[in-house]
Amino acid sequence: MINKGDKIPEVNFVKATAEGPEQVSSSEYFAGKKVALFSVPGAYTPTCSAKHLPGYVEKAADLKAKGVDEIACTAVNDAFVMGAWNAAAGSEDVTMLADGNGDFAKAVGLEMDGSGFGLGTRGQRFSMIVNDGVVEELNVEAPGDFKVSAAEYMLDQL
Repeated sequence: MINKGDKIPEVNFVKATAEGPEQVSSSEYFAGKKVALFSVPGAYTPTCSAKHLPGYVEKAADLKAKGVDEIACTAVNDAFVMGAWNAAAGSEDVTMLADGNGDFAKAVGLEMDGSGFGLGTRGQRFSMIVNDGVVEELNVEAPGDFKVSAAEYMLDQL
């Protein structure tokens, strides 16, 4: 599993944009900025939609006031689903990074088996502060929990 002080591994995300899906490498995306990244098991799932994404939308200005350049959400979903979810419940303050094949979740060692719920392999619920490609803070939730990956928790870390 990735740890504080580690560099983000090289993988490709698909960024959901107004113009459509856009490939972006992790090294390119995280270079030269401080990113508040959070991972959800799936777009439109209950906790993700009721608490996780709304918390980052609500606290976006506070996070940016504490030095965050960009807020990003990742999930093992395709860019179309991530874009639709952001349009329905997100904001322009949150960049959606689709990890459709789970490459990022696997590369950071934070994948989970959601097959018991019909979800297949997904990313765990976590958050991290990434500064110029290096993990400064890492918050991994225990299965079923929603505490340490919340926007409020991250605000206290900044």
